[in-house]
Amino acid sequence: MADSFELIVTRKDPVLVSPASETPKGLHYLSNLDQNIAIIVKTFYYFKSNTRSNEESADVIKKSLSEVLVHYYPAAGRLAISPEGKIAVNCTGEGVVVVEAEANCGIEKIKEAIWEIDQPETLEKLVYNVPGARNILEIPPVVVQVTNFKCGGFVLGLGMNHNMFDGIAAMEFLNSWAETARGLPLSVPPCLDHTLLRPRTPPKIEFPHNEFEDLEDISGTGKLYSDEKLVYKSFLFGPEKLEKLKIMAETKTTTFQTLTGFLWRARCQALGYKPDQRIKLLFAADGRSRFVPELPKGYSGNGIVFTYSVTTAGEVTLNPLSHTVGLVKSAVEMVTDGFMRSAIDYFEVTRARPSLTATLLITSWVKLSFHTKDFGWGEPVVSGPVGLPEKEVILFLPCGSDTKSINVLLGLPGSAMKVFEGLMDI
Repeated sequence: MADSFELIVTRKDPVLVSPASETPKGLHYLSNLDQNIAIIVKTFYYFKSNTRSNEESADVIKKSLSEVLVHYYPAAGRLAISPEGKIAVNCTGEGVVVVEAEANCGIEKIKEAIWEIDQPETLEKLVYNVPGARNILEIPPVVVQVTNFKCGGFVLGLGMNHNMFDGIAAMEFLNSWAETARGLPLSVPPCLDHTLLRPRTPPKIEFPHNEFEDLEDISGTGKLYSDEKLVYKSFLFGPEKLEKLKIMAETKTTTFQTLTGFLWRARCQALGYKPDQRIKLLFAADGRSRFVPELPKGYSGNGIVFTYSVTTAGEVTLNPLSHTVGLVKSAVEMVTDGFMRSAIDYFEVTRARPSLTATLLITSWVKLSFHTKDFGWGEPVVSGPVGLPEKEVILFLPCGSDTKSINVLLGLPGSAMKVFEGLMDI
């Protein structure tokens, strides 16, 4: 059976891949929106061509990386703390960490893990973790592992720092890298100027910013998480199921708003929150087109801002679905240029980061073009995340070229997952 097979990956020593030519040095400014999410986002891409073996995989990946880093030179630097006490990038040009590796099997042996994406312990072997790193500052902004499989395919495993790349910026970097591997010019050259999102002088906080509020856990949820093993599951929402949800919501909303409201409600019920437990929904809205003026095409940083809804568990679980979906819709409508500038200034004054107690953080990768990266072996056969960055995260994922379905990935304590699974049957 596929799931009883143990994947063994043998790694060579890591090497540093530097930009192919001289690049600017010195401290590179990261905006206040870049400060919010200090995590490494791990993804994998499986390539298999009928006409090209994996013999050159690592060489092609390294050569094209060296060339694309000339355009994305901060990625070859290292994180640092600026004189203002914020995360910045020291552009040293020392390079991206790249590791070549061999798997003990063909990809078919781990098919279940990579197609269901709910076995992070197997997928983790395909991404390199820098040994001994005690915090985010000690992990290079981009870490690459190229794992060749006995079937002739290979997996590109990436660890990318969210302080430097949000989802859109990461996909544009990958696309530029793949274009470079195929000898093409960059279709979207990066805009590296994060000073476009500097705070105002003096800062103006014009909105309440409850996205940063630290809620008290009065329902014993923390104990549930520490007592029970986290179980990961993915749930497929096809067009029929999504349409059924919209009918249940009894209100005109988007697919994102309806699905988010439904999942927030189900997760509250599954975790057994007390009715008076204050809870929070957080999700990232892309501000690129909402800023005035709009951010330039190719803006390579965090163009996302967190929006929120704070309420009680009772209000979400005891009211019809339409009420919860309405809360999500209001959170979406809150995101204006004024709100985003206020959030930037709020961080300048408080240095607060979003708190995740009693919180659900929805991250949608549905509009990210995971499946269109061609390094010369065709588009990935399959790609996706390696685990979840935080236990409070639910990830919305695209289903390859099927644009009408959404794959939902989350982790919950075992007993809560049993309840949640039952609630997914609609």
